[in-house]
Amino acid sequence: MKVLLINGSAHQFGCTYTALREVADTLEKNGVETEIMWLGVKPMADCMACGHCSRADGCAIDDEVNVLHARSGEFQGLVVGSPVYYAAPSGRLQSFLDRLFYSADPSEWAGKPGAAVVSCRRGGASAAFDRLNKYFTISNMPVVSSQYWNSVHGFTPEDVQRDKEGLQTMRTLGENMAWMLRYTAQNEPPVHERRVATHFSSIG
Repeated sequence: MKVLLINGSAHQFGCTYTALREVADTLEKNGVETEIMWLGVKPMADCMACGHCSRADGCAIDDEVNVLHARSGEFQGLVVGSPVYYAAPSGRLQSFLDRLFYSADPSEWAGKPGAAVVSCRRGGASAAFDRLNKYFTISNMPVVSSQYWNSVHGFTPEDVQRDKEGLQTMRTLGENMAWMLRYTAQNEPPVHERRVATHFSSIG
């Protein structure tokens, strides 16, 4: 079993990484392989609503999104981490996830446990956390919880290391994800109906 952890921070080894590393270490102690993917600092294009992905595989913008599409079969779980900017995840990460999930085949991530992790200096964590969880709940992904909302606090990685409750929350998250991975590996996923999309037209 292998879990991908996405670091949506501009700082490769900053506060968000420190939190993700705690989750990854716990997963590895439970026999789960991990990989941390850093999105880097280059601009990330957002969705153009071009419709390419409805006619062909993947996204029309051929970048890290399509790289992950090609590799998604390697991963049985997903953890998405972000710093908190104005009570929201980073713009780079949101652009990446918008395109990743919108252009994905419906079965690509379905049934795979997902979890969000956020890092903030002080406030806005719960709003950013809620925003990230919406990607999972629209994709038939079981959401992994912890003993508290999955957040750490601090202005530097050293601050995060002093957030004992936050780090414990990350370890509990790792334990819960490892448990859920074992459960999903031993059980058949649910069978879903063909998706129905409702559109309302104006009456004129």
